Amino acid sequence: MAGSRRPRQLFLQGVAAVYMCAFASLYTQIPGLYGTEGILPARKILRPQGKGRWQQLWETPTLLWEVPRLGLDTAQGLELLSLLGTLLALGALLLRQLRHLLIYLLLWAAYLSVCQVGQVFLYFQWDSLLLETGFLAVLVAPLRQRPHHKQAPRGRLARASPHEGLPFWLVRWLLFRLMFASGVVKLTSRCPTWWGLTALTYHYETQCLPTPAAWFAHHLPVWLHKLSVVATFLIEIAVPPLFFAPVRRLRLAAFCSQVLLQVLIILTGNYNFFNLLTLVLTTALLDDEHLVAKCNSGCKKSPPSWPRALLAMLPLLLELTVYGLLACGTVYCFGLEVDWQQHTVHSRTTFTFHQFSQWLKMVTLPTMWLGAVSLAWELLTALWRWTQVHGWLQKLYSAVQLSILGTATVALFMTSLVPYSYMEPSTHGRLWTGAHRLFGAVEHLQLVNSYGLFRRMTGLGGRPEVVLEGSYDGRHWTEIEFMYKPGNMSRPPPIVVPHQPRLDWQMWFAALGPPSHSPWFTSLVLRLLQGQEPVIRLIQNDVARYPFHKHPPTYVRAQLYKYWFSQPGAQGQWWRRQWVEEFFPTVTLGDPTLDMLLRQFGLQDRSPPRARSSNTTLAQALRWARRQLSPLEAPALLWGLLVTVGVIRVVQVLLGPPAKEGKHRPAPKKDAGIASQPTASAPSNGSSDSKTPRRKK
Repeated sequence: MAGSRRPRQLFLQGVAAVYMCAFASLYTQIPGLYGTEGILPARKILRPQGKGRWQQLWETPTLLWEVPRLGLDTAQGLELLSLLGTLLALGALLLRQLRHLLIYLLLWAAYLSVCQVGQVFLYFQWDSLLLETGFLAVLVAPLRQRPHHKQAPRGRLARASPHEGLPFWLVRWLLFRLMFASGVVKLTSRCPTWWGLTALTYHYETQCLPTPAAWFAHHLPVWLHKLSVVATFLIEIAVPPLFFAPVRRLRLAAFCSQVLLQVLIILTGNYNFFNLLTLVLTTALLDDEHLVAKCNSGCKKSPPSWPRALLAMLPLLLELTVYGLLACGTVYCFGLEVDWQQHTVHSRTTFTFHQFSQWLKMVTLPTMWLGAVSLAWELLTALWRWTQVHGWLQKLYSAVQLSILGTATVALFMTSLVPYSYMEPSTHGRLWTGAHRLFGAVEHLQLVNSYGLFRRMTGLGGRPEVVLEGSYDGRHWTEIEFMYKPGNMSRPPPIVVPHQPRLDWQMWFAALGPPSHSPWFTSLVLRLLQGQEPVIRLIQNDVARYPFHKHPPTYVRAQLYKYWFSQPGAQGQWWRRQWVEEFFPTVTLGDPTLDMLLRQFGLQDRSPPRARSSNTTLAQALRWARRQLSPLEAPALLWGLLVTVGVIRVVQVLLGPPAKEGKHRPAPKKDAGIASQPTASAPSNGSSDSKTPRRKK
């Protein structure tokens, strides 16, 4: 898209905001998750293997290899990276000058570094999505920022730098892969709830961390739930090809549908920064005219000639045709029927799994060609813009930029085809072998990833929930209530977005299988028996609310319950539950069962912690920062940062220098006269000077 300078700036700001939330959220949980006495100490991961420094860094790419030089252990290195990442992202969000290639490269390297030692608590698709988006932000971010008064006018292809649109196109391709694959896997999984259109009758109460709005959504009529599933398939499978439509209004309609879906998910579920990051990706569907009102919208225009009027009708006809095909296809594939007497809409899936599999085989390769054709158009557009650059030195500089970013864009596109094709095995096997080799070479950097959200619906007979219990005598048991996950039936579901309580999320996954599928759970039990405060703060940030804050429990066990949302009219009750079975046996410190499980899962660490200097200035500063921030709950900290950013941005707008910008504008009469002249003489490399023709007022 030609005029996408403002969407690119919006994208860079959005990525910075997500980085800030992700780093700050992780920082609050590092001692309990990865500290020396945490659930999965990070120092066990980074143990030198006798390899060379650069080979070690390439195989396990993390900056944490260097923290011992600073007198820090691995957990403190994680804290340092998280704090620096939060501050850098905050700076990029507030200051345009910091939206620089090097800043986003540091942010990406820092998040990749923490993911290398994050283990199971950082094995989420949104962590991979943030890494891939963050790397694209490195390519999108400028190497140098133009001053505000030198911003090129919008509306002309030749005014943009030749290379600017190429990496931003990859953002659109990433959004397409994310949404299309997420829709397809729901049907290829053969999950009966997706095929029966009943998934949302279970989803709201069985998702990991529902919001209060999820309770109300759960009690909506079943026919509306089924119609919502149909809309989900429409938005995730049928609409994404419109991301590459040549008609702006079609791309805008696709943008609105994606925003609607993400906002509804945010309202009904606590999916941390994932939906916010997806909204950031949707900026690739916009251009400058979507974000800024046209300056000449109030001017009178002479009526066009009939050939031009007919030509202008073609996009509208194409748009109406697409909407008609989408409507007819939805009615046909899902058998939509309106019952006027009952005021309902009946829906059902009218195609079989075999038919869908054949359709997927037929369209997977064409969607790749669709991306290739769209990318080829972007490359040709960039090449045409390059031909408009004036001055041999500027032309040479633009050619170097275009060559580097063009090669990187094509390489990333080819690499992304490998994980994208995972959803259709036969197409995956037919891909060019060079793409497979390229993907294998950079796979550990997570530059491109496969996606597929909500593949199967869980908790069809009620959401399984693990409830921890502690006791001093083995007879009287007290439940250990978490801050966020369901436990107390009278406590309303919390709102914690954009924070991700990673232990609460893993507790949800643990309930879906036996304890052997979640080895970390045994370590959690051990830390509770030891009374480790960093782990307790993951459960209750206010330690006084933890039932065993004075003395750790002598015994710990876990029970498995089934939870359901309460029925309307149940006073003071948000949940109802039923006991199922014992999830984890009663254990105490020194218990043979506990020791056996720790050995079996490799959780015993007989080697003493590596020595470190605890008196360095940096280590003392990190401990001081932890003492100041630990009383704050993570959602309050994150929202405090976001509110601070909002206040500062408002102050920046109010105290901005409008007079200084105004003196660059010629007088209205002169402007109107110059605007009628041809604009081809304007500098075509994106720069501007006082002789640049002005737009019509």
